[in-house]
Amino acid sequence: MTIGKIIDGKAFAATLRDKVADGVGAFVAATGRKPGLAVVLVGEDPASSVYVRSKGKMTVAAGMESFEFKRPDSIGEEDLLDLIEELNQDDRVDGILVQLPLPRHIDEAAVIAAIDPAKDVDGFHVVNSGLLATGQDAMVPCTPLGCIMLLKDELGDLSGLEAVVIGRSNIVGKPMAQLLLNESATVTIAHSRTRDLASVVHRADIVVAAVGRAEMVKGEWIKPGATVIDVGINRIADTDDGKSRIVGDVATAEALAHVRAITPVPGGVGPMTIAVLLRNTLVAAHARAGLTKPDGL
Repeated sequence: MTIGKIIDGKAFAATLRDKVADGVGAFVAATGRKPGLAVVLVGEDPASSVYVRSKGKMTVAAGMESFEFKRPDSIGEEDLLDLIEELNQDDRVDGILVQLPLPRHIDEAAVIAAIDPAKDVDGFHVVNSGLLATGQDAMVPCTPLGCIMLLKDELGDLSGLEAVVIGRSNIVGKPMAQLLLNESATVTIAHSRTRDLASVVHRADIVVAAVGRAEMVKGEWIKPGATVIDVGINRIADTDDGKSRIVGDVATAEALAHVRAITPVPGGVGPMTIAVLLRNTLVAAHARAGLTKPDGL
């Protein structure tokens, strides 16, 4: 039985971070300043705090300036919007990221809309969503951009391939579908109300699973030779020892007998997200400085 390839997202992300670091050096030489990324964290959510610390360390490691703004979860919406406006006006800041989710009393859409689209390195602003949808240059959400990088590295030209994206979120599913369309793939967006999902998945050369349900996509659903990108991160209890473990949206052990290649969870898409965030910040810095973005990014 042939076993599919495991796509090493960690290695690809490390290579991308190295390219960003090289680009940062050239940017500093050209402008006399470092690109700057500002991260806003509201509240004390442990997972978000760990993620923000990791972003800060990798930002500094790439040679950029890291600005962190921690606010209590009691902060009012207007105060948070005032902070966003200060960062919009701060010439040291090229990228602004507001860590989600936000407390319930704050309108996330209003906060995202308040970010200068040129500094929207998360790619969530409606201006960037519209630019992406019309095939123009845009800040693209980090996770789907990382996924398309992995796919192109594995498959080369995606033109004419049939792709199924499972999930229709604004953060992953919709921009992922648009990126695939921009590569001339034939794209289907599947979701919770898709009829006979297994049959829809089985016809795809590319499957991107981003639905948030542990091991929902079974190995037998996968077309032989398909490439699978598993975006899911789900914590489940291990029946053997009672501890929890992280799994994706795809039953990887089953899928390996069918796929050409698949991203593991963890170690696949996850490492790409921060690497692409650094890439987006560098690209935003170049655009704000009137410079052409570095080759290979």
